[in-house]
Amino acid sequence: MTLLRRTPWQELEQLNRQLSSLFDGTPFATMTHESDVWVPAVDIRETDDALLVQAELPGLEKKEVNLEIKEGVLTISGERRYEKDVNEDNVHRIERSYGRFSRSFSLPNNIDTDKVHATMKNGVLEIRLPKRESAKARAITIH
Repeated sequence: MTLLRRTPWQELEQLNRQLSSLFDGTPFATMTHESDVWVPAVDIRETDDALLVQAELPGLEKKEVNLEIKEGVLTISGERRYEKDVNEDNVHRIERSYGRFSRSFSLPNNIDTDKVHATMKNGVLEIRLPKRESAKARAITIH
């Protein structure tokens, strides 16, 4: 079975690009409002002892990303700013999205929020959310 990654806004963004290219009057599309929506891709996996979250945040430094856990909800937020030092007269197309983003995920009750650990390397944020000791699966010997 093949899994395909799909974002909820993918079809609308594609339609917006197609409509923009019809009305721009040039062979190259100019900057459109596609950049208004940026939803970083996130993978969530579970192991026996933790929940692992990976978020793609290319071009961001760790100081530009905020993590918060409040009332059982993990929130990843931040902002990717447009580089204004680019000569706009030479720009033919801008496809990368810019602006604020926020992703929130409800956490299971068995997460030890005091032991959460996060790292960021090469534009990938990795969050390790360990399970409480009492929540970990353990083998029981039958006597």
